[in-house]
Amino acid sequence: MGEELSGLCVRDLQSLENRLEMSLHSVRMRKDHLLKSEIEELHRKGSMIHQENMELCRRVNIMSQQKMELHRKLQASEQRDVADANTSSSAPYSFCIAHDADVPSNLEQIQLHQKEGENHKTGAPELGLQLH
Repeated sequence: MGEELSGLCVRDLQSLENRLEMSLHSVRMRKDHLLKSEIEELHRKGSMIHQENMELCRRVNIMSQQKMELHRKLQASEQRDVADANTSSSAPYSFCIAHDADVPSNLEQIQLHQKEGENHKTGAPELGLQLH
């Protein structure tokens, strides 16, 4: 701190100054070394991140190309479907199945109604299986 320097001669003061400069130089060298190491590490990490970014960009481009190709295939498929629908709808004949509420939809019901009607006309008992 310089409080006890009054009793030292010039030679001792120069020796002390040299030791301080050597210590200061050593501290600066250590600091420079640490900073250089840190800078190199940051450069290395930056380079790795850059390479990873380039790889991700390449993958995105590949996926984008695949997406475009799938989109083209989908459009082509839809166009074929529309074309097929147009050619099949140009057929000269068509039919539609309709249901009439007054007509029995079950063959068994029709047969049952016919048998009941015959039995009432003839008065004869019904033979065979009965349908329920």
